[in-house]
Amino acid sequence: MLDQLLQFLVTGITVGSTYALVGLGFALIYNASDVVNFAQGEFVMLGAMTAIALLAAGLPLPLAAGVATLLTVLVGLLLERFAIEPALGAPVVTTIIITIGAAIFLRGVAMLLWGKDFHSLPAFSGTTPIQLGGATLLPQSLWVLGLTVLLVTLVRAFLNRTLLGKALLACSFNRAAAQLVGINVRVMLRLAYGLSAGLGALAGILIAPITFSSYEAGVMLGLKGFSAAIVGGIGNPMGAVVGGLLLGVLESLGAGLLSSGYKDAIAFVFVLMVLFFEPTGLFGHKVAERV
Repeated sequence: MLDQLLQFLVTGITVGSTYALVGLGFALIYNASDVVNFAQGEFVMLGAMTAIALLAAGLPLPLAAGVATLLTVLVGLLLERFAIEPALGAPVVTTIIITIGAAIFLRGVAMLLWGKDFHSLPAFSGTTPIQLGGATLLPQSLWVLGLTVLLVTLVRAFLNRTLLGKALLACSFNRAAAQLVGINVRVMLRLAYGLSAGLGALAGILIAPITFSSYEAGVMLGLKGFSAAIVGGIGNPMGAVVGGLLLGVLESLGAGLLSSGYKDAIAFVFVLMVLFFEPTGLFGHKVAERV
């Protein structure tokens, strides 16, 4: 039983790491613009599918992954420039609808380019399983875990130790005040979309050798990433990371101990429970009103 629990835990942390990266992208964009970007899941899909296509075209895997990430960042910047920026000042609901439309558009383009078949990337360093106590670990899982830790550390250092990162955080606290002290809010918004697109692409590339990818792979990953951001507190990037890991572990335990059919239901029930008891998320900012 202990061996099974260890296996479920390892699997959950691996999947949860992907949710964490997607949730981190949600949090970055929300901080910069107060908008929930429902095209974030499509960034994950685009990163994976573009890397697969470039690999099939003859590029080595590291170069294919790098170019795919840069192309996805470009898509994120174009989305911000031509869809989000013209709607600045519009109601938040309008901007959210724009991102949903962008997600449907990107999914349609992906279907035209790559069809409806499932595709996969080769594992980064072989497929021979590694024994960890009583659990079996794929080498790709170590890549997922290691690069997730690295990316989260880099994002945290960027936000807390660089002028650009602090300017982005300033926009999240008070956009009008940030603009008054000379911060270009539009540039910060583009930076947030570029960063979130890059994180989404890398998440898709990391998980593609384990779960395969298709034109609609980003739908569920986007929902899980959004759930991770909600659980952690939508305005808290590191909270989104913790939320992603929690969701991944709960899903794995539910699928293993109960039934795989309840996997998604358990995750979303957990989100509803968190919102019921902590509406701002586990690590969200508490809002107080002065009467």
